[in-house]
Amino acid sequence: MTTEMSEPTGGAAPAAGGIPTVEEMVRANQANWDARTPVHVASAFYGLDGSRTADDWFAPFEWDDLGGLGGRDVLHLQCHLGTETAAFADRGAAHTVGLDFSAAAVAEARRLAREGGRDMEFVRSDVHRAVEALGGRRFDVIYTGKGALCYLPDLTAWASVVSALLRPGGTLYLVEFHPLLDSLGPAPDPERQQLLLHHDYLSGRGPLRSDTPGTYTDGPPVEKATVSYEWRHGIGEVVSAVVGAGLSVELLRETELLPWKRFDAMVPSENGWWRLPPSQPIVPLLYALRAVKKS
Repeated sequence: MTTEMSEPTGGAAPAAGGIPTVEEMVRANQANWDARTPVHVASAFYGLDGSRTADDWFAPFEWDDLGGLGGRDVLHLQCHLGTETAAFADRGAAHTVGLDFSAAAVAEARRLAREGGRDMEFVRSDVHRAVEALGGRRFDVIYTGKGALCYLPDLTAWASVVSALLRPGGTLYLVEFHPLLDSLGPAPDPERQQLLLHHDYLSGRGPLRSDTPGTYTDGPPVEKATVSYEWRHGIGEVVSAVVGAGLSVELLRETELLPWKRFDAMVPSENGWWRLPPSQPIVPLLYALRAVKKS
C-alpha cells in the first residue's frame, strides 16, 4: 500500500536552478520512499510482526471483482513492501510479481517473501519503464492503487504501459483513494468534526509539493529525503486514460470505506475498515475500476 497523508505546501517549489523537472520530482519521490521504508517496516501500521495479514489490506468487494486467481499471472504495480502482493500468491496465482521504484522497499519485499515462504518475484523499476524491466512479459491481472496514482505525472503514459503489460483478455484492477477524499480536510474547530474542501479535485495546476518528516504510519520521523510531489487526477482523467489505451471499462464502483482511519471522526465499519460517522454525509472515499484488454 502506498499512501500519502501529509499536507501539501503548495505547487512545485523552485529548486536551486528553478522549478524542478518532472524527472527530478520523480527522483525526489523515489528518495522519499527509500527513506520511509525503514520507518514503515518497523511500524505497527504495517504489522510485519504478524499482527496483520495480507488480506487485511483488501475490502471484500475486491475479491468479488477480481474473481479467482488460480493459474493466472498477477503483476502488482507500485507494490511498496509487498504486503498486498502477498495476498495474490496466497490466493493461488500462478506467478506473482511486485514492481516498485524504491530499492529499499523492493529489498524488504524480497526479504519478507523469503521469510514467509512465498514464491514471489519483486522487480525494481519506475512504472514507466516496467515493460523493459519485465523483459516484455505479459500478465493476466494487473493490480494497483491505494495511493499510487498520485505519484504519476502522466496517466496517458501510465495507461499505455499497463496495456502493453496485459495479455489479450487481461484485467486491470485499480483500487484508489477517491479524488474527493484528497480534496477534503478537517475543519479548524476539532469539536465540530466537519470536513471541508481544502484541496483541488482536478488536475491542471501542477504537482503539490510536500516537505515533511511525517509519514502515514506510526514511528519516528523520516530522515533527510523529506520532499515529495503529488499529482491530482480526477476520475474522468483516469477513465479517459484507460479507455484511450485500448481497455474496456467493465466496472466502476465508489465506496465510503477506507482501510485506515484518515480523519479523527471516522468509526469502524463491520469489516474492520473505517467510515465517516452517521452524522456525516455519505461520500465516496475509495473507488475501484476494472478494465479488460480486448486484443
